[in-house]
Amino acid sequence: MAEDPQRNFRSAYYEKVGFRGVEEKKSLEILLKDNPLDVEKLSTFSQRFPLPSMYRIHVWKVLLGILPPHSDSHALVSRYRAEQFDDVTAALKAMRFIHSATPPTEFYLRMYQLESQQLPRRTELRPPDENDENFLSIARAMEEIVDDSVDCYWLIRCFINQFNHKFGDSIPHLPKSLEHFLSQEDSCLLSHLKMSGGLDSLPYSLWFRRCFAGCLPESSLQRVWDKVISGSCKILVFVAVEILLSYKIMLMGMSQPEGVFDFLSNMPQENTDAIVTKAIDLWHKHCGTPMHSV
Repeated sequence: MAEDPQRNFRSAYYEKVGFRGVEEKKSLEILLKDNPLDVEKLSTFSQRFPLPSMYRIHVWKVLLGILPPHSDSHALVSRYRAEQFDDVTAALKAMRFIHSATPPTEFYLRMYQLESQQLPRRTELRPPDENDENFLSIARAMEEIVDDSVDCYWLIRCFINQFNHKFGDSIPHLPKSLEHFLSQEDSCLLSHLKMSGGLDSLPYSLWFRRCFAGCLPESSLQRVWDKVISGSCKILVFVAVEILLSYKIMLMGMSQPEGVFDFLSNMPQENTDAIVTKAIDLWHKHCGTPMHSV
């Protein structure tokens, strides 16, 4: 039977945007047409397959609870979200916490502080602390991914709240997980990092508190956040492991912990897509894949 050129073109296109086959695209489209949406199946799909940009923001909003499972109420809920955004904006302007020249990320931080009852008095304003810097890093990355300011704020807010609620107790244990999996992948590199003091100087806050915001470019970061938002913080460990493996030669030549920290905090950006792809493969290798049917 002769090959269908149109089908071959479609297959090549779907591979380019993140699908390995037409059936995966059809599966996601079917899931997104359900009413109510099956959030568990959407979460499983996001863990098993990459989300192309045409669907990503919508899926994130559903998985983060910004939009409810019932699709017929999405328009109404979106309007309520926008109205709440406008109300908080007006309140912050009235209290003179923000003005026309306030950077969007600082604006989002003040909104978050007000809604979580953490807004300081204007007379007690201080430079950002570590938690504020974590928020601002994630906000800057999300701002590069999402064009609409209302969607951007709600995604930042709900992403951070979900991350802290679901994974807050697990984050302190991720460095040990990194050590465990690195020992299985490259014990020689692990030994060198231990002996040089580099293991204790890895940028854990950048990797595990900021979810690689400010470390990976947004094109790569989105694929990592797909997995975090769909329910896995362990993916952060495997991205960190793959970064170490990818720069093994350079790291093996470093004997000062400060050099390791500085290099990894400002790592090259040109091969991050390959690093994330290998990290996802490593994640599936060690943790398996969700068995829930999609």
